[in-house]
Amino acid sequence: MSPDEIEKLKQLDRQVVWHPFSQMAEYDGLIIESALGCWLTSVDGQRYLDGASSLWCNIHGHRHPKIDQAIIEQLKQVAHVTGLGMSHPSTIRLAQRLVDLSPKGLNHVFFSSDGASSVEVAMKMAFQYWRQCEKPSTQRDTFLALGDAYHGDTLGTTSVGGVSRFRDLFAPLLFPVLRGPCPNRESRSSNLDVNCAEYLAAYEKILQQEGHRIAAIIVEPLVQAAAGIVFHPRGFLRGISNLANKYNTLLIADEVAVGFGRTGKMFACEHEEVTPDLMCLGKGLTGGYLPMSATLTSSKIWEPFLGEQQAGVAFMYGHTYAGNALSAAAAQATLDLFESENTLLHIERKARLLLDCLHPLCKHPNVGSIRQLGLITAIDFVADRTTQQPFSSSQRFTRNVCRGTLKHGAWLRPLGECLPIIPPLSISESEIEHLAQAILAGVKEATA
Repeated sequence: MSPDEIEKLKQLDRQVVWHPFSQMAEYDGLIIESALGCWLTSVDGQRYLDGASSLWCNIHGHRHPKIDQAIIEQLKQVAHVTGLGMSHPSTIRLAQRLVDLSPKGLNHVFFSSDGASSVEVAMKMAFQYWRQCEKPSTQRDTFLALGDAYHGDTLGTTSVGGVSRFRDLFAPLLFPVLRGPCPNRESRSSNLDVNCAEYLAAYEKILQQEGHRIAAIIVEPLVQAAAGIVFHPRGFLRGISNLANKYNTLLIADEVAVGFGRTGKMFACEHEEVTPDLMCLGKGLTGGYLPMSATLTSSKIWEPFLGEQQAGVAFMYGHTYAGNALSAAAAQATLDLFESENTLLHIERKARLLLDCLHPLCKHPNVGSIRQLGLITAIDFVADRTTQQPFSSSQRFTRNVCRGTLKHGAWLRPLGECLPIIPPLSISESEIEHLAQAILAGVKEATA
């Protein structure tokens, strides 16, 4: 590609493409022409290690031959059939595999196209369930969500979200929800046992007062990603599940960001042996290849939706590309690779190596904390380590760190003054060392 062609593309990218979560007046992003394994190649010919898994969705690397071939084989049959009145073998087999892999009791799968939609589906199912279950309760018309939650950007998921920069502008359009504290938000502690009882007591108080009108509790299991990679105290998820049972409400687990091996287990709920009433999946479901999400639910939820057509109890909701055959083929190949490559068995070793490589930052004056669960790693940057004084937004310290890592061949995306490090699970030891060295160099340049 000639320099003139590249410049034209960059100009069009700034003026015609409206990028998500981006200030287009100063946009200057990469244009990726190709990718292979954990590496991205830009139109300029520069190679970057994908340290953010293309926003946390790439699992087994780019251009994996097994996933590529699965999509090619599916194209020889059909690319898409509607889910309204028909299906495809790939989609059916994928649904059964998800049921087999998920916490016991989640026996039914509703497909949609993205993570936010899978959560929207769960919320609507929960709301409708209470209107046609064995003992209906029309009072149950609200949700209990966590402080600083993030569940997507539709109006419904923004309503249950709690991150101010994503919701404040749209507040007049949103419905009210009940909200408890964000566990460990204040401390950002690496000690996962901190204050669990106190947080659970706060949620029980809400349930004691308002439980009669709560349709469901919605939670990101173990890690609140967009809040700044906030880790919950150990036992919090199990405690919330117990409270949902005690106060006879439903539990929605949003596993979109943490599912498919990110935390070291296939699903984060497995860490505390929790089976939610509804579980939302996305991102890594297709290995980062194609849009697809799923909402899994129990027979308890499924059965009140059964009846004659004229009864009006069917779930009247859907997406054009729900259960897409190409996406289902990619997802099946992705699940195959977890087995054939023993992906989960290698995560602990890789995570330990990454933490070891980042050890020089442990006492850096601008590093507030480094924490990790599985291959989800995060660094909080602060203006003063002793007082934990944050940087002002105008200083853009973490953004400058990412600019530095880019110069040293690694792509990362900041979350405010938190730096999430979420590489593909297939990353090699030498690639982990490269990623860590790029981060160390980026911090050094930002500090200077």
